Order: sequence, then structure tokens, then C-alpha cells
Amino acid sequence: MADVKDLEPYAANAEGLTGVLTDIVSTMPNPIVFKVVGYVVNTFEDVTQGDVLYARASDGLVGKAIANDTLDKAVVAGIAETTVTQGNEVRVIVTGQVAVSTSIDPGDMYFLSAASAGSLTKTPPTTAGHYVTLVGEAGTSNQIVLKIKRPIQLR
Repeated sequence: MADVKDLEPYAANAEGLTGVLTDIVSTMPNPIVFKVVGYVVNTFEDVTQGDVLYARASDGLVGKAIANDTLDKAVVAGIAETTVTQGNEVRVIVTGQVAVSTSIDPGDMYFLSAASAGSLTKTPPTTAGHYVTLVGEAGTSNQIVLKIKRPIQLR
């Protein structure tokens, strides 16, 4: 960063603000790295890229989560990074931004679906006995920023 200019002291006006912003931009690392965290595990059923997954307690394998069954199926373990068939390894993304296979609306919050296993929905379940599980917020029309929360059972 030998070519970075130091514009201090900053004037208490628009020129000073411009100097501050110029120094920030000049000293930022390039490129900015986006972190995605996940793990690799085998599936007990076919999964598609973007499917919301849960981990089966009996053997640790993953499959499609759903919000209308038992608590363990409503606890989101992450989202499938790729499409794989039963018995194969899949990378399960647990934090960061991940691609989904359906079109979603940027800025909207998405929940685990109670109607379709492995799916996202903008409308959380409202039926007694079902679970509300926040999965994340749509960053783009085909990527979700994960904000996975524990499920809450409706009464």
C-alpha cells in the first residue's frame, strides 16, 4: 500500500468527508472475500441444489427438511450446495450466501415450507402443530443469505 495517500488531517466539511472516504477506499483489501461455511455429509434421499436440509438423528445423514412433521425435520441443518442422488456426499452450507434453484424476491425473508419438503416459502406456516423456521433473506433472485434460526412450534 505504498501508493496510498494519507489525506489527514480531515477538514470539517465536504472536502474532509471526501478525504476520509478516499482513504478508506485506498486502504481496503481488494478483492473482498465472501465467506461461506459448510460441511460434507451423505444423503439418505435425492437432494437438489438449494434444498433445505435436516440431519437425521439416528445416523447423521441429511435429507429434505419440512415444517409440518416432527421437530427434528424442522431443525434446518443448512442448504444443499449441489444436486446429488441418495447415498452420495453433499456440501451443506450453514452460513453465507448460497444459490437456490427457484426464483426468490430480493430483500424478502424465507422460511422452511410446511407444504413441500426441502422448499422455501415467504409465508411462514400458520397451522397449529407446524413449525416456523427462519432460513434466511433473499440477497438476489437466486441466492439466499442464510440466517437459520431454531424452529418454533405453533399452538
